[in-house]
Amino acid sequence: MSYHLTARQLVALALLTAVFAAGAVIFYDRVGSALLQRWAGAETGSGLPEVQSLASLTDPSVATDEKNNQEVYQAFSPGVVNITSTVYVQDFFYAYPKQGTGSGSILDKNGHILTNFHVIQDAEKLEVTLSNKHNYPAKVLGADPDNDLAVIKIEAPAAELVPVPLGESKSVFVGQKVLAIGNPFGLDRTLTTGIVSGLSRPIRSEFTNRLIEGVIQTDAAINPGNSGGPLLNSRGQIIGINTMIFSPSGGSVGIGFAVPVDTARRVVNDVLQYGRVRKPNLGIMAIPVSARLAQILDLPVKEGLLIAEITPGSAADKAGLRGATEEVQYGRYLIPVGGDVIVGMDGQPIRSRDDMDSILNTKKIGDRIQIEVMRGRNKLTLAVTLAELPGAARQRI
Repeated sequence: MSYHLTARQLVALALLTAVFAAGAVIFYDRVGSALLQRWAGAETGSGLPEVQSLASLTDPSVATDEKNNQEVYQAFSPGVVNITSTVYVQDFFYAYPKQGTGSGSILDKNGHILTNFHVIQDAEKLEVTLSNKHNYPAKVLGADPDNDLAVIKIEAPAAELVPVPLGESKSVFVGQKVLAIGNPFGLDRTLTTGIVSGLSRPIRSEFTNRLIEGVIQTDAAINPGNSGGPLLNSRGQIIGINTMIFSPSGGSVGIGFAVPVDTARRVVNDVLQYGRVRKPNLGIMAIPVSARLAQILDLPVKEGLLIAEITPGSAADKAGLRGATEEVQYGRYLIPVGGDVIVGMDGQPIRSRDDMDSILNTKKIGDRIQIEVMRGRNKLTLAVTLAELPGAARQRI
């Protein structure tokens, strides 16, 4: 017996099939790909992409400056947040709360936010205000005082979060247009513009006194409250994190500094993957050698790093580097002697701690480097496999 469909039934069947197919596509787009990646053993949420996709902006090369400013601001200012930190100050009679404010950039729909370490330092309470005026408590996931960076997280609906895309800083050039968005003096999501005024400025962390590599100088107005906010290129990508200003008055005089985003990306990826910032470390305490010190100790070189102490179990310890064996008194000072003097690393001369840090900042955990040392009057080359400091000693020295 044959069964014949009427024209109305055929139309209904076609519509039902189309609805089912559309539902399947939507389900796969939202859920299926993630499930397939999980079944295949792929990691999810392990870090940020190298350069993130952009909103639909007019090509900056053909847009007017005014239009570009407007489009970048409208697209990404909702991704810049206001961060309020509260610490409790104890005076002679009682403790009272003291608040500070800064800025930050939303990194993803999961509520991760990039800001400065000094914005959240010692905070006993953190609160993030979004562009829609909704407030959320935040927790610190990880920080890097060496580069004045921190990653915090809020639990907010994904629909309220507008990520600001990361660019790259290695291609930044002097004269390039930049835009800064932040909350100076509590004035939320203020936009200022300018250019890159200089690169690789010798700025040190106020917390560890270490040199921050590749700092970007800009004349875009940056004021108190801008700290932690993004420095953007004309495509709306973060190229730096606004960190500090030079100012005799406390306000902007056109000399501001931003930590390069390439450094920030390494920090963020480490925090998201490992819960901390992982840095290769020799595990030594060293004294810069000067001509005067070389004369006093009768050293064979006038430049280098004299190893005073080595952390047990560290990369330097495992490679066979030697620390001081005794101390000698010179005037009022005790000077450690008998340790190796580091004079080179991977073929580069080492004259100061900055020289060594610059090389280590380009390396990863597990990399092998060649270190040249003077041991007495003999020059030796030792292979060192870089590692973090062991356990409890994980404070970068």
